[in-house]
Amino acid sequence: MRFLSSPSTGFGHRRLILVLLLMSLTLAACREKTPVILARFNAFEAQVDVSLVGVSRDQADQASAILAQDFAYLERDWMTSGGSGAMRRVNQRLARGEPFVAPPSILPLIRLAKTFESDSDGLFNPAIGQLIRLWGFDSAPLNGRPPPTQEQIARLVEAAPAMRQIDIDGLRLTGRNPLLSLDFSAIVKSHAIDLSIQHLRNLGIRNVLIQAGGELRAIGERSGQPWRIPILHPNGSSVMAILSIRGDEGLVTVAEHDRNFMFKGKLYHSIIDPRTGWPAERTRSVTVMHDTATGAAAAARALFIAGPEDWPIIAARMAARYVLLVDLEGRLHMTRAMADRIELVDDQENSVITEPRLGVLQAPGTSLP
Repeated sequence: MRFLSSPSTGFGHRRLILVLLLMSLTLAACREKTPVILARFNAFEAQVDVSLVGVSRDQADQASAILAQDFAYLERDWMTSGGSGAMRRVNQRLARGEPFVAPPSILPLIRLAKTFESDSDGLFNPAIGQLIRLWGFDSAPLNGRPPPTQEQIARLVEAAPAMRQIDIDGLRLTGRNPLLSLDFSAIVKSHAIDLSIQHLRNLGIRNVLIQAGGELRAIGERSGQPWRIPILHPNGSSVMAILSIRGDEGLVTVAEHDRNFMFKGKLYHSIIDPRTGWPAERTRSVTVMHDTATGAAAAARALFIAGPEDWPIIAARMAARYVLLVDLEGRLHMTRAMADRIELVDDQENSVITEPRLGVLQAPGTSLP
C-alpha cells in the first residue's frame, strides 16, 4: 500500500487523487450526517468492508477502489504464495544465512513480529512457515488430506525456528536457522487495516470502520453512535455477543472455524502451537480489543495457544486488557474490562472473570492423530 507513512512506497499521481477525494469526504461529513456507506473489495483471501460516514455512494466507491489497489500492493509483497515473490525471496535468503537488504514493505513486519514473539514468550511465532506449509494451511483446498506425521512435525519443532534468530542491522537482515521461514498470514490483514486507518486519518477522515473477516479497526463514530460489532460463536454459526467501539480501537477474533480441515472425524485448525507443531487444543475462540488491529491479532493468536489456564499470563505480557476466550467446554473467560463492555446475546451463567497476571506457562501437551 503506498501510504504517506512509508516514503519508500510513494503514491505517485494517485496520491493527488486520494487527497482531493478525501477532502471532499471531509467537507461532506461536516454537513448534515448521512447514513453509513459500505464499500467492499477482496484482498488477502477475504472480503474487506470499508464503512464511511457522511459520504455518497460514488465517493465511497472511489475510496474503495483506491484502497483496493493499495491492499493489492501489500498482498503482492507480504503473502508467501503467489504475488511478486518478495516474501519467498526473503525466506530463501534467511535460510542461506547471508546478509541482505530487506524489502522496505517487509522490514516493518519483521520488527513488529520480533516484539510480539518476545512479549508472548514465543507463542506468537511467524518464523514457523515451514510448519504451516507442512500442514497445508498456506493453500486450498484442505479437506480430505491426512495430517502430517509425527516424525515430520518433530523435525521442524526440534529445529525451533524463531524471530529472535533474525538479526537486523539497519536495513540488512541475517538469518541464523536454515529452517526459519516467515509466514505473516496471522497479522497481514490487520496490519493493512492499521495502515489504511492511519492513512485516512492523516487525510482528514475521522469516522470509518475497516473490517476483513474477524479483524477490524474503527475510529470515530457511526453517525453519532458507537460502532456495534457482532462477535460470533466459535463455530461461526450465530452471534454470541455485541461489542461497542467508539474512538480508536482494533478488534480481532480468531477461532477454530477460520481455516481448518476434517480427517477421520477430527478437526484440525490452522492455529499451530510452535512448541508442539500441532493445532492448539484447549481453546475454541479468542477475541481481543487493543490499540491497533495488529496488536489485537498477535495477542489473540498467542492467547488462543496459551489456552484457558495460561492466557492471563500472556495477556499481561502483551498488554491485552480486553479479552474474551471460549474454551472447549464453551465456558467464557473474560477480563473485567471486557465484561464491562460486552453485551452477551444469551445469558451466560458459565462465565469466568479473570485478570491478567504474571506467571510461568505450563508445558504444552501433544495430541497425536
